[in-house]
Amino acid sequence: MSPAAPPAPTLHEPQPVQEVPARKEATLAKQVRARRKRQRIRLVLLGALCTAGWTASLLVGHFVDCGPELHRIGLAIHIIALVLSFGTILVVDWLGLLWLLGKVQMHESGKLEAAAKPLIWGGLALLLVSGSLIDPDLTNPVTVVKLACVLVLMLNGLSIAPAMHQLLALPACTRFGELGRRLRLRLLIALSMSQACWWTAVLIGLVNSTLRRWTVA
Repeated sequence: MSPAAPPAPTLHEPQPVQEVPARKEATLAKQVRARRKRQRIRLVLLGALCTAGWTASLLVGHFVDCGPELHRIGLAIHIIALVLSFGTILVVDWLGLLWLLGKVQMHESGKLEAAAKPLIWGGLALLLVSGSLIDPDLTNPVTVVKLACVLVLMLNGLSIAPAMHQLLALPACTRFGELGRRLRLRLLIALSMSQACWWTAVLIGLVNSTLRRWTVA
């Protein structure tokens, strides 16, 4: 009897070469969408927290009489917080402007912004706390403009975070002109809003403080 013939090898259909990369690409896109969704939720929550802190500062300053002693302490803290946050913002925005002009590399501005973030937000928090102690006059439209500028500053600082993440993901040698039109516009708007709101708030604060001294005198 002749030996049984070996079973014929089972042939498997070759998997399309493009299927694995396509699956990886779909998974990566899903992860990116999930990360962006988490980032948006985080920014919305932080924006709500900033708005709540800003509102609480206004309500306490308007309805609570802190007395002259706390007023003087609050004014001193307010000036220190202003120097801390505004001074840091000036340095960060100046380095950002130098990058726009092609004088420095992009990551230098991004690294400085990341390192300065605690100083900026710490100064803004002190501004809110001390601002509630210096009796802001909410019936004065100019003071309301100043307070609105502070809120816009905080929300603008939060909204620029996704754009900064995009920048830091690019090569360090990337120039401003090489960015997409939408990203360039977003950066220019954020820089302009930052400087306009800071200078408006600072000048109004100086004028109000000077007028108050003259009135008391």
